[in-house]
Amino acid sequence: MKYGNIREEELKNSVAQDFFGKFDCTKIIKNIDFAVKNGETYLLWAEAKRNRDDILAMLAQLVLTIGKARTFDEILPPPFLGCYDDEKIAFVPYSEVQDIFYQNDFNWKVAPSDHETREFKQIYAQIEKTINTTPWQTYIFDFEKDEKELKRFIRENFVVGKMETSKIRIDKNNFITVYGKWLETVKPTIIADWALAKKAGIIDGDFYLADLLSEAQNDGYFTIKDKLSVLLKARFYETSRHVNEAGMFTTSRVEFSDNQKAHTQFWAKYERPPLEEYWDYIVDRRDLIVPQDVRERKGSFYTPKIWVELSQKYLSEVFGENWQDTYYVWDCAAGTGNLLAGLTNKNNIWASTLDKQDVDVMKDRIENGANLWEQQVFQFDFLNDDFLPISKGGKLPDELFDIISDENKRKRLIIYINPPYAEHGNRTTFAGKGEHKAKVSTTSKVYRDFQNIVGTATRELYAQFFLKIYKEIPDAKLASFSTPKFINAQNFLKFRNYFKASFLKGFICQANTFDNVNGHFPIGFLIWNLEERKNISKIDTDIIFSNADLKHCWQTGKKSFYAVNEKIFISDWLRVFYDKKNEKIGYLILPGVDMQQQNGVYITSQPTKSDVLQHKTTGITIYNIMEISIYLAVRQCIAPNWLNNRDQFLYPNDGWETDEEFQNNCLTYALFNNNISSKHGVNHWIPFTEGEVGSKSKFTSHFMASFLSGKIIQNGYSNLFEQEEDKFCIKREFSKEATSVFDAGRELWKYYHAALGTFPSSGVLSPFGEAGGGGAVNASLYDIREYFQGRNDKGTMNNKSDDETYNELIENLRIALKILAKKIEPKVYEYGFLKK
Repeated sequence: MKYGNIREEELKNSVAQDFFGKFDCTKIIKNIDFAVKNGETYLLWAEAKRNRDDILAMLAQLVLTIGKARTFDEILPPPFLGCYDDEKIAFVPYSEVQDIFYQNDFNWKVAPSDHETREFKQIYAQIEKTINTTPWQTYIFDFEKDEKELKRFIRENFVVGKMETSKIRIDKNNFITVYGKWLETVKPTIIADWALAKKAGIIDGDFYLADLLSEAQNDGYFTIKDKLSVLLKARFYETSRHVNEAGMFTTSRVEFSDNQKAHTQFWAKYERPPLEEYWDYIVDRRDLIVPQDVRERKGSFYTPKIWVELSQKYLSEVFGENWQDTYYVWDCAAGTGNLLAGLTNKNNIWASTLDKQDVDVMKDRIENGANLWEQQVFQFDFLNDDFLPISKGGKLPDELFDIISDENKRKRLIIYINPPYAEHGNRTTFAGKGEHKAKVSTTSKVYRDFQNIVGTATRELYAQFFLKIYKEIPDAKLASFSTPKFINAQNFLKFRNYFKASFLKGFICQANTFDNVNGHFPIGFLIWNLEERKNISKIDTDIIFSNADLKHCWQTGKKSFYAVNEKIFISDWLRVFYDKKNEKIGYLILPGVDMQQQNGVYITSQPTKSDVLQHKTTGITIYNIMEISIYLAVRQCIAPNWLNNRDQFLYPNDGWETDEEFQNNCLTYALFNNNISSKHGVNHWIPFTEGEVGSKSKFTSHFMASFLSGKIIQNGYSNLFEQEEDKFCIKREFSKEATSVFDAGRELWKYYHAALGTFPSSGVLSPFGEAGGGGAVNASLYDIREYFQGRNDKGTMNNKSDDETYNELIENLRIALKILAKKIEPKVYEYGFLKK
């Protein structure tokens, strides 16, 4: 360890001297531990710890330190944020984490050094997600082992030059900070009625973008300027075309009050336009410079306006046209209240949220016209606080408490929410220490109260909201956005045994239409009657699609979700065929039983240690190869999409047992869609004989060819059939689709064996670990792919080969497999592996 047993200040001095000697590291900015400066430009802000620490934790503390002081409002941020301890240093581009500083409804007042606060854990999780999404943007060096590489990185990225005398370039790192300075200097000189402009959808940020990009020139009919609402002309601004009072299209001219003096002086310090590579990014992230009140009014950070409006339409359809006069509404996860926008009867609306900052925002919105009563907006930690009225020392408004306490009034209370979605995980830390991930949802009172009742379902925050509502507000109506997996997921079995209600109506839409959600899965808005308690067995929802800008939506059909209230999943079916006694010829990796886990299901020669420890694997023998093949084919033959993402694979009926064509189709699919490799032992999965593929040497195992043909092919290896040859030696008949797969595979194997003639006969390691070509003769499909496609410098197999003949042959095989998958798909539903 390069810097063991020294104090933190000594560590900072040593790092500065050893690696940043050409720069100024003496400046102290707010409470930032370490800063590297060149002239007037900062290159690095970093957190320092004298003892070995988690990289994510150090970065989270740094982000909280910067965000609390809003350092970026006063000083242009550097290209990199970083952190180091006595062993290692890490760098992250500022642009990768800058969105965190501009998130809505965040309490920056907490102590950055307190790692137990909700805010620290939230920042930690956000940084972890960012880093896991773009790991190549994070650079980690060991001070001792990577000293040369670290110095090269600093030399190439911390460039010494004319930064202090050149104009400042604007890029994705600093365009928001420059905007903040522009607001103070330039905006006051623009002659505009900002309130009227805001009503027209034009904000001050549009004038800033005009300054940045009006001079941008690019090729093609459509230019970046076509995306701007305002353009800068030589001495004035011009707004985009709009309809005037006469009903005619026109543009508006906006002048400066000081003959453009402040504008000219301000932009003399900056180079415009930015580099072209940043144009689209800056325009597309206009949301970061939208005023906070506008962002909240439009729902930019929470439920999109289109889904708010549609959800209220569904409420009207369920509870009647005049439902707002008949029912009470409580949004107990209100945030800044955008879900309540559009409701008209404020006498019957209550809004509560965890953070006082959210409450302040809602009250500020009330002053600016939001349709809420201030006394009915309050701070309340729904998952931890007790249901007590203010008059008795609690936090609930007395009138709301009276409604909750009165059985008849409670039946007319609608809990209308889009609760937070977070799940406790068990992933190792980014630093590679293998420590348990910081808890996300396992610290609430509801979690403690229900953990033993509903099991792992309590790990999800939205489920905790449902549980407390169900217990504390019986007979109410629940109208909530959430994932629908609580209806059908395996880990919600106990939840469904506890939570019983009548489904009234609902719709599903794509999750990635919500802010900061990237996954392709459904989000449902589902309305429940908690008064009518009955087992949830099936719900039918409307499928809603929307256009890209979320201006229009339409219904395209129905989607059913089936609740499974006992253990009858596909994993239970497969468990019947586990074989722990006989010789293994491969292993099946099997994660969860829903469609989203599809990519994690595969056959391999050797499971990872992690798969074994997590019980995600089972052995394949001659006694269960057919059932394993069925499992693999069923799980992989249907492409996942946002609609089927949460569908669960189930225990099938017995129809498959007599359908030999289906069985053989699945076997064929598994033979040509696996990760078996001869690197890890004898390959029993070669579906051809030597003569069929032109092999110049004898295969070590003929098991699969024997199994398929019903004829024992003798070789020097032990006979896997042992004494039961009659049971397994059954000639199999294959469909035309399966036969096409065999034909395409045979051509690929033939081409490979013909290519083996180019291998040296001895003295050279083959791709499969044996000297010469002897090991290569037993190649599996995976080995053949590796032989032709090769691997990159990171060890990942390349997507294609330089050999065009091979590319054509492997594509022919993939096409044949897709056709076979379509053949198998209807049987998946017919035999009950999935429900439509």
